Amino acid sequence: MDALMPSNTFSGSGKTREAAEGLLQLVTFKLDDEEFAINILEVQEINRMTSITKMPNSPHHVEGVVNLRGRVIPVVSLRKKLGLAVKENNEHSRIMIMDIQGTTMGLIVDAVSEVLRIPSGIVEPPPPLSTDSGTEYIKGVAKLEDRLIMLVDLKGLFGMGDVSLIES
Repeated sequence: MDALMPSNTFSGSGKTREAAEGLLQLVTFKLDDEEFAINILEVQEINRMTSITKMPNSPHHVEGVVNLRGRVIPVVSLRKKLGLAVKENNEHSRIMIMDIQGTTMGLIVDAVSEVLRIPSGIVEPPPPLSTDSGTEYIKGVAKLEDRLIMLVDLKGLFGMGDVSLIES
C-alpha cells in the first residue's frame, strides 16, 4: 500500500504540506466497533492476513512471526494487547507493518478503514478516567461530526521492555 505514503513536500523545507497547515494524516482501523488511528508516517505497509508461525514461550499478545520478503517479523494481536475479547481473524483482518522504537513488527487489526487528513485542532487530550485505567497508549481523541477516533501512541503501547521482550 505504497499509495498511502505522503509524497507532497515543500521544496527544500523537508516538511509535508499537511504538517505546515496543522493537518494530521492518519490511518484509521477498527477493533470491535471502535475506531482507532495511527499517524501514517508510522505505517510501513498494510497486508492481508497470512500464515503466522507460532513462537513457543512468547507473551500472550504475540501471535508469532511471519516471513515478509525474507525478513522474520513478530506479529502482535492488538486485540490481546489492549485486553479486548479474542475474535477469529476474517477476510477484513489486516497486519499493519510498523517500526516501533526501531523494531519492525506487525499489528493485527480487525479492519483498516481509511486514510484521513484532519486538522490537529479537533484532537483533544484523552479524558482522565482513572489513574490505573491503562489508557496511556491513547494520545488524543479526534472529534469528527459523526464519530470519535482514538489516536494511538505506539511508544506508550509498547514500552521499551515490551519491545525488548518481543525482539528476543
